[in-house]
Amino acid sequence: MTLADNITGTEQRIARAAEAAGRRPDEITLVAVSKTHGPDKIAEAARAGLCDFGENRVEEAMPKIASATAPGLRWHMIGHIQSRKAIDVVQAGFALVHSVDTMKLAQRLSRLAVQAGRVQPILLECNVSGEGSKEGFFADAAVDWPGLRSEFAAVLALPGVRVQGLMTMAPQGPHPEAARPVFHRLRELRDYLRINLPQGDWRDLSMGMTDDFEPAIAEGATIVRIGRAIFGERVSQH
Repeated sequence: MTLADNITGTEQRIARAAEAAGRRPDEITLVAVSKTHGPDKIAEAARAGLCDFGENRVEEAMPKIASATAPGLRWHMIGHIQSRKAIDVVQAGFALVHSVDTMKLAQRLSRLAVQAGRVQPILLECNVSGEGSKEGFFADAAVDWPGLRSEFAAVLALPGVRVQGLMTMAPQGPHPEAARPVFHRLRELRDYLRINLPQGDWRDLSMGMTDDFEPAIAEGATIVRIGRAIFGERVSQH
């Protein structure tokens, strides 16, 4: 199977999942997770029609962004961001930062973006599974949502960032359907915010990866983050 074959197969699976859920395939953005894969693979994927690429580490992303030759690529920051790396994230010019997981990080990105004369589109990462190992605003119980609403209202008021929705990571499990309750919960939170923070833009739900993107689409994902199904296993980094 070539990289182009992998992309076609993944796009077909996305289309089938969308149609099964009564949705249009063009409602879902495929972000190809290119971490550990070099510029040659990204260029090959771009030639096959992909334009959205996701990176976990800003220090790995920056040289790839700088060396990209294909026109119109959009870069997504999808990994955890250390506070000291926030300035690099802003300077890299990501089309969307998925992993804003604390108020402190949102404030720092806002301040740096204002200094750079730009507005950074972001998603708010939410921990809806309750796992202690997961990053994100804690949101696994509806009783927490009024407090979360107040926090998110403060993020919406920041001048240097623009919230476009929510992101989550589901626990890894033996079967894709095991992740569905987590995706359902994030959609419920998004619906709650649409009613209770209507001034916000809650268009995007970034959820679902190689092993579970089909139930994510069934539950309303607008962005899926897929690496292994496209690029194969990660390249070992030493």
